[in-house]
Order: sequence, then C-alpha cells, then structure tokens
Amino acid sequence: MTELPPRPNQPVYLDNQATTRCDPRVVQAMLPFFSEDFGNPHSVEHVMGRKAEAAVEHARAQVAASIGADIREIIFTSGATEANNIAIKGAARFAAAMGDPRRRVITVATEHKCVLESVADLAAEGFEPVFLPVCPDGRLDPDALRHALATPTLLVSVMGVNNEIGVIQDIAALAAIAKEAGALFHTDLAQAVGKIPLDLNRWNIDLASVSGHKLYGPKGVGALFVRRRPRVRVSPLFSGGGQERGLRSGTLPTPLIVGLGEACRLAAEEMGAEAARIEGLRGRLLDRLRENIPGIQVNGSFQSRIAGNLNLTFPSATSMDLMQAVPDLCVSTGSACSSAEIEPSYVLRALGLSDQAAARTLRIGIGRFTSAADIDYAAAALSAAHAACEAVSPDTRTKA
Repeated sequence: MTELPPRPNQPVYLDNQATTRCDPRVVQAMLPFFSEDFGNPHSVEHVMGRKAEAAVEHARAQVAASIGADIREIIFTSGATEANNIAIKGAARFAAAMGDPRRRVITVATEHKCVLESVADLAAEGFEPVFLPVCPDGRLDPDALRHALATPTLLVSVMGVNNEIGVIQDIAALAAIAKEAGALFHTDLAQAVGKIPLDLNRWNIDLASVSGHKLYGPKGVGALFVRRRPRVRVSPLFSGGGQERGLRSGTLPTPLIVGLGEACRLAAEEMGAEAARIEGLRGRLLDRLRENIPGIQVNGSFQSRIAGNLNLTFPSATSMDLMQAVPDLCVSTGSACSSAEIEPSYVLRALGLSDQAAARTLRIGIGRFTSAADIDYAAAALSAAHAACEAVSPDTRTKA
C-alpha cells in the first residue's frame, strides 16, 4: 500500500494536545460580552459592570465545579503557563519571605517546559531544584518521590496528564506522599480537565493550573486553584490594582472567562460519553496502523492514558518525512523547536528512547470534533506514506 488516499476537503486535525477548536457553544456564550455586554467587571457601581461581574462569578463557579474546588479558590489567569509560574515561584517566594528554611523544590523530568523553567529559575534565588526521572512507561515511581522528600522540601509539582504522551499520573497518591512529608503540592492540569475525573479538595491538592484552549475553550485564559483551608499563601508575580485576591492584577477579560466557564461545564457534563467515543476512535486508528505497519510502537503507559492520545514511534520513516508526505494531516512531532533547530523530545528521552527513535515519533491527539472519516484518512495516509518512505530508502532504517 503506497498510494495516498484522496485529499480531504479540509485539513484533518489530530493535534488536540497542542490546542483544541473552540466549541461553537462556547463561542455563543462569549459573543454578547464582546459587544452589548461589554462592561468592566470591576466597575460594580453601575449596572453594566455588575452584569459583567455576575458573568465572571458564574464562570468561576463553573471552573470550580469541574475540578472539585470551592468558588473562592479559583484565580483567573492568562493560561496555564502563567498559573504555573504564579504557583511555583509565588509559593517559594512567599515561604522564603516568611523565613521558611526549606529550599528544595521537586518536579519531574517530563513536565511541561513552563514548569521545568519555573523550577529552574528558582535556583538563582537560592532554591534547590530537583528533577525526578520517570519509569519507562512515563509514570513517576512513588518511592522515588519519597526518597527525594527525605530532604525537607517546600514544594512538589507533578502534572496530571503529560502533554506529549498522554500518561496520567496518580495525583491523589503522589499528593498524599508530599503532604505526609510536609510539602506543598502543585499539579498542572492543563491536559487533564475534562479528560479525567478531578477532585482537588478531596485529594488535598494545594495548587493547580487550568488552561482554556486545551478543553475547547478560548486561548488566552486559564485559572489557578489556591487552597483556602488550610490556607495556601502565594506571592504575586507583578503589581497592579489587586484584582483576583491580590494574586493576579489586571482587568479581567470577561468574554474569555465566560468561555472558560462554559467549556468547563460542557467538559464535566460530557466527559464520560466523550471519552468512550474518543477511545473507540483511537483503537480504530491504532488497529489499522498496526495492521499496515508492523513494529509500530506506542510510547508511555497504555493503561494509564487519556483516551485521545497516541504517541507512536514508526519503524522506518522519520516523523518529518511522514508529515511532509501527508500535508493535510495535522499532527505533531513532539519536538521542541529552538533557534531554528529541531531538538529530540526531552519527554521521549526521559522514557529511554534514543534520538533516532524520537525522530521517528509522532504525537496524535484525537478530540471532540474528530470523526471516523478523519481516523480512516489518517490511518490510510500514514500507512501509505510510511510504505513509500520504506520503498525509497529501504536500507536507511535506523533502530532505536
């Protein structure tokens, strides 16, 4: 099978870990707040401001409900990157200002760049960053965390779902280990909200981050969960009017916040049925790829994984060759692009993959708007492209 299938009428989007389409129902909820209901939510002395404020607080309740939090524990941000920075740097700086002698901050080698960089940045302020390895399946060994916590630790940060390999960490168990050692626990939930059940208060989480555009909401908005009881204290990263309990100053973007709230509501209500449908599509794709491409490998735990993720290493063709051969298929390499130089994925390296194997790896993200026809096209196109690459250079196969 070397002939590519007919090109679709529009690109087939299978990169839902990078971003998601804004759900039309979310767009409809947002639209009035761009036009007729344009009031500033902080101008509560008049009716337009109060209407915007009410919309913001309704959205705050929707976000809180979706993650098992109290409405007063939700701080709106520009996204998970900002929320992660506030949580990690803010918690460390507040503790240091209060005279806390602990300087160790622990995270995991496969975290999102914004977490890794936030923890690394703290070294310049006298903190001790610790980056724990993961097992070959992408999960953190609880005993590795216990061992690291033998040194007094201020904060532990472990993401709920990995953005490249879709692997789910046991956040409740890891948080319990951290709390037993007296450390704060933060989790990046950008890829988890709406994908897996969450109950932050029951799990005794201290800090957590949410991103709107990963759950069919708008880009440019997110949230930070900050536990109230027992109260978690965090220093703000910048100064201003003191909005959002003094942690995140600036006029709140009402339309985006309304969109985030509606996206959270929809995700919570439809999560079960949606996950089942997406898991069926993933199985359909993987079965066909395995049938046509013997030796294809799934990276990361298959059991502890969100329904919509496949991270696949192909036996011969590089990911760039495959993507160039099928330009109408939107998938990603999982590589970081820096200074026009493609670097092998640090997540795949952490799993033990060689640079050669990482170069043959694609991340496929199936989502709410993925159809069976999309899956069939992707399976046929990738199979044909891989066969064509093998036929052109059968002797260039590089094993991991």
